[in-house]
Amino acid sequence: MGLFSHKYSITDKRLLEGATDHHSHILFGVDDGVSKAEESLAILAILEEAGLKSLWLTPHTMEDVPNTTEGLRKRFAELKAMYNGPIELHLASEYMMDELFERHLAEKDFLFHREEGSVLMETSTWSGPYNFWDMVDRTMRAGFRPVLAHPERYEYMGEKEYSKLHGMGVRLQLNYPSLLGYYGSHVKAKAEFILKKGWYDMAGSDCHRIRSIRHILEEKVLKKDMAESLKGVLKV
Repeated sequence: MGLFSHKYSITDKRLLEGATDHHSHILFGVDDGVSKAEESLAILAILEEAGLKSLWLTPHTMEDVPNTTEGLRKRFAELKAMYNGPIELHLASEYMMDELFERHLAEKDFLFHREEGSVLMETSTWSGPYNFWDMVDRTMRAGFRPVLAHPERYEYMGEKEYSKLHGMGVRLQLNYPSLLGYYGSHVKAKAEFILKKGWYDMAGSDCHRIRSIRHILEEKVLKKDMAESLKGVLKV
């Protein structure tokens, strides 16, 4: 087959049918994602057509976007009141590991992801906080389980760090557009490596805009083996 081997899209393989998207920014008007309710509803209609079963809305909470638990719950209730479709909607937040995170940790004030005590966390793309491992350790000792968002995108991480995180019991969340080359070939290679190792616990679109989700779902770049491996983490 070689260079002429067939490539698939997410929709070709119906990979979202019955799946859960664990990471999105389509809760309108709260961060750098969707700004209007109409776009949130339009994206949900696209995901319905793709067969998605469940969607986690995970807006940013960080020093630059200081969302509050109460404020996000209020906006989530507004969206749920507008949406009458079959997708199960859930609310969490993606917490940047910064000074505001330290405050949330001290106050034990988190919107949990997937299950009680699980916290979706991120760092900047280029460098983690100087005390990254200490923050992870203190989060776990406080009784919470870190879920690290899109680890393949962190330029400062490699095989050693991914192995250590997995061994510690930190859950790893794949941005499945990484496998499509959405963030470049280097990130794609790291995502394929982690996926082949079986270290990802879940996957998400990290959708911010309607134009991006349309492109992500239709791009024909997935090899059959990657599509089959992706299916496993999408159905968690």
